[in-house]
Amino acid sequence: MYPGTHVAARANQPAFIMASTGETVSYAELEARTNRLAHFLRSRGLNRLDHYSIFMENNSRYLESCGAGERAGLYFTCINSFLKADELAYILDNSESRVLIFSEEKRAVALEAMKQCPRVEVGLVVDGPGDGDKILNLDEAVRDFPSTPIADESLGTAMLYSSGTTGRPKGIVRPLPEQPPSEGLPLFHFLNQLWHYREGLTYLSPAPLYHSAPQAAVNLVIRDGGTAIIMEKFDPEHYLQLVEKYRPTHSQLVPTMFSRMLKLPDEVRKRYDVSSLEVAIHAAAPCPPQVKEQMIEWWGPIIHEYYGATEGLGFTACDTPQWQAHRGTVGKVLLGELHVLDENMQPCPKETPGTLWFKTATPFEYFNDPQRTAETRSADGSMSTVGDIGYVDDDGFLYLTDRATFMIVSGGVNIYPQECENLLITHPKVADAAVFGVPNEDLGEEVKAVVQPMPGVKADQALADELTAFCQANLSRQKCPRSIDFIDEMPRLPTGKLYKRLLRDRYWGDRKSRIV
Repeated sequence: MYPGTHVAARANQPAFIMASTGETVSYAELEARTNRLAHFLRSRGLNRLDHYSIFMENNSRYLESCGAGERAGLYFTCINSFLKADELAYILDNSESRVLIFSEEKRAVALEAMKQCPRVEVGLVVDGPGDGDKILNLDEAVRDFPSTPIADESLGTAMLYSSGTTGRPKGIVRPLPEQPPSEGLPLFHFLNQLWHYREGLTYLSPAPLYHSAPQAAVNLVIRDGGTAIIMEKFDPEHYLQLVEKYRPTHSQLVPTMFSRMLKLPDEVRKRYDVSSLEVAIHAAAPCPPQVKEQMIEWWGPIIHEYYGATEGLGFTACDTPQWQAHRGTVGKVLLGELHVLDENMQPCPKETPGTLWFKTATPFEYFNDPQRTAETRSADGSMSTVGDIGYVDDDGFLYLTDRATFMIVSGGVNIYPQECENLLITHPKVADAAVFGVPNEDLGEEVKAVVQPMPGVKADQALADELTAFCQANLSRQKCPRSIDFIDEMPRLPTGKLYKRLLRDRYWGDRKSRIV
């Protein structure tokens, strides 16, 4: 989000355009805004390595809210905009944030959370009125500050939180080198080359800006002097309309976005010209192979995939030809050293699933949480894991099967639900699906599926029977759900992350153990 490198040559070029409204912010305006906000943060006593937070939906003030911290040496935490007040308060307090930037849409939640957070000295609302000394309108607060850089600029970065699918969210903090903001982190240089970014590119961003992937992608675009088209929220047909209108060369999506576009009527999908796209990147959740094959058939061999936790333990990637030669892979390791180990920390044979451990590509800690940091480390401290399960083939390509916490143990057999989920999502009557283990007094656990039907599809026993038969026709019986329940909307974040724990816990009640 650092526009300074290109502002002289590209002063009037759009740095970004809001997709729904067409609101455009130039490089000159983004430079001035980030500078004024950086001066304000310094005036409130925030110095290098201090923390503040951002709690907003995608809007035209988001990038400057990040950019000010990036040029003032600060850690800024972009918070999931769907959180409730208590959840927001936990992150504000845990991150030791001293300033909260929020939108009028999120005002009620933000103010309620701030009551629980004495460390937060001031709130800045980007599009609403101030209220006393503690809640200030952003424009009024920064109006009298210079539009030129602060005297002591240094590189800042995001301190993001894990999504909390397996417990309380954890702040992921990395060492921050003391260097000018014009010098990006090494990871950005690596991604720039991997995804063939180039100066002046046009990028379409369909995902929430609080998430790590769009954060990194839009950051790269601004550092390359490009223009980012920011969708306020994802809609499958609107996405295609934007590709035709703005002719972006690059975009990054999640598999659920692919699936929703593929389920548009053929006449809608064929209506729009998507030929400008050169690189379409996806990650965040495993992509069902059938879905990916359909996207390649539609868009051509431009689909790139990567796997990497927010913690930055390691990084794998593959392009379309590599994926087609290794169907279902998430790529080869490009950063970090991967070890696939069993429960005794012994290497698993090729093609055998085990826990993924990395000799870390970049050091990290969970902020103010040494115990949870230690839980990710091997006994000798040389490796880390986030609990993902997978295996490596003979050519060194990685395949994900699940997270350890969602592996089903039924009758002594380990069942990885991802395969059943990947199948269900391809059924024309299924909009989304989750598979997990529920208690079974005889087997320990049995396979349960929860399905979100497509609009207009009746959720009844006939549909459950149809989906059960569909699974049994394509999977071994032990992998098939013994029962299927229906839900109006899956608890899935716009980033593609599924809160499977929330679904699973309904079936386990108040049991302290998830093992029968």
